[in-house]
Amino acid sequence: MGIISGYCVAGATGHEPKSTSLSSILMPLAIVLVGIGLVLSLPIISRSLARSVAHGSGSLPLSLAMRRNEVEPGGALRVATGLVLLVYAASLAQGVLIELNQVSNRNSPVQSYTLPLHEVSDEKRKAFERVSGVEGHFIKMDSWWDHGSEGWPKILHAVIADCDQLRKMVPTATGCQEQRLSRLVSDDQIYDQSSRPGAVFPFLLQAKGEKRFFRVRVPERALKYPDKTGEALVDSGDVLIPPSMIPKGFRPASATLVLLSSSAPDAVRSVLDGIGGVDPTVEVETPGVVVTALQQITVVKTILGMGMVLGLIIGVAAYLVAATDRAVERRPQVTALSLLGARPRTLRTVQVVQVVLPLAVGLTLAVALGKASESSYLVTGGGEIFWDGAGVPLLLASTLGVVVVAALGSLPLIGRRIDPELIRRD
Repeated sequence: MGIISGYCVAGATGHEPKSTSLSSILMPLAIVLVGIGLVLSLPIISRSLARSVAHGSGSLPLSLAMRRNEVEPGGALRVATGLVLLVYAASLAQGVLIELNQVSNRNSPVQSYTLPLHEVSDEKRKAFERVSGVEGHFIKMDSWWDHGSEGWPKILHAVIADCDQLRKMVPTATGCQEQRLSRLVSDDQIYDQSSRPGAVFPFLLQAKGEKRFFRVRVPERALKYPDKTGEALVDSGDVLIPPSMIPKGFRPASATLVLLSSSAPDAVRSVLDGIGGVDPTVEVETPGVVVTALQQITVVKTILGMGMVLGLIIGVAAYLVAATDRAVERRPQVTALSLLGARPRTLRTVQVVQVVLPLAVGLTLAVALGKASESSYLVTGGGEIFWDGAGVPLLLASTLGVVVVAALGSLPLIGRRIDPELIRRD
């Protein structure tokens, strides 16, 4: 707890640890030690709590339950350990998922996908633009130049898009006018000196084997856009060409189709699946996202989710087995209490209380220590999220559900019939 508390304090005060090698040793060690300490301290805490409650209680069922926990604190360890460790592990698994989301999420709200236009027919281009998740599209092309000429060529970069498409790729751009050429200018970027107003650049177009040049004169009119974050999909000096100015039936001989979507991992996967559905052989580039890493993160998330579901099933099953075994061991004592006049309802109350109370205490500690361990893990992970408040309601609801299941599982363990044979030897 000292290691975990130290990391939490460091994260709260803005002094995140820089030494990842030391953290890679201390963090797993602290998590394992806290888990072991949580299990080993549960009988001690259960005995102390039972002694205090039984001493000050005037209720017969509560006194009987607490005296039983005081005499046999190991019973609480046997019954509640699995579920307590499950809740503790759930907090840590949630921290892993948060860190994976931070790794897979881009800082930019927009994700782009570039496809070579010469490999895409007009029908497929329209199908790509209609893929689920695609929120915008445009075409980028460069002016033609003679590859056999000497010296450094002067090239003009152009963007074929209307004003609606421009606003989707550059939300900060203002003053766009339809059917007019514009120079895209940003004071936050280095301006392309080849894009001088009045200069003329040829662009090579083609249509069914026919080729022709489309000449563009760099306009005086400038369309400015701020780019403080460096997330703009265009460069200062690019020329915005309205699609209507391209001769009908022609298309750029060499250009790039750019699709836009949200940067959320689910949206990225949906768009990539849609692109693969239209043409699985097309070459797609996703700037800022490594597709293989995104697939690996999806696999890890699936494994963690399946592990938590299987852990819940195994934990509840282990609880039922342990609780039933403990109830069978206590049948002589239950029978003796029944012969002394204890009602079945009282005995059921005793059984529920002596199981639920130590379990509730253990789960509360598991939630608190698990969230502290999760926060320290996130601090050492180097991400931006340290405190996961969104996961607390789900964790508390799961904990409450575990307690309810434990209580319901304890009710049928007390029978209505008295079997004197169980206490003949006593």
